[in-house]
Amino acid sequence: MWSATLAFPSFVASSTTLSSYTKPRLPKIQASSLSNYPLASKIMVRNLPFSTSENFLQKEFSAFGEIAEVKLVKDESMKRSKGYAFIQYMSQDDAFLALETMDRRMYNGRMIYIDIAKLGRGDFQQQPRTSGPPEKLQVPEEPASNEVADCWY
Repeated sequence: MWSATLAFPSFVASSTTLSSYTKPRLPKIQASSLSNYPLASKIMVRNLPFSTSENFLQKEFSAFGEIAEVKLVKDESMKRSKGYAFIQYMSQDDAFLALETMDRRMYNGRMIYIDIAKLGRGDFQQQPRTSGPPEKLQVPEEPASNEVADCWY
């Protein structure tokens, strides 16, 4: 009643075409200079005034340790700051000191916020994401030893 016909396309590999097949060459991807720095040593500074410059950030944040790089993100069309920047420290301790000291401070009428920078999608084969130290878990308090539990079974 029903019949099926199998037809193979003409591009099916035969033994002669497999021997001449070569692997396509893929571009080599090199890790960026980010791997030279410790994990969680880059901070993100948000809510900056639009008039902020990289020199100002370098001067203000160098008090907490040696800075490797300051990257102020700018709008291409307006040629001004977008209001956030990335600061790469040479050590993780310096980054945490800057975070603890400068977070939620007022600058030019704006409160700035500082977080440990997270890697984005474009950072292929980089270090794992980090967002600072883990938060402490709230453990329920144990009842006092002289109290009797309601349950008798």
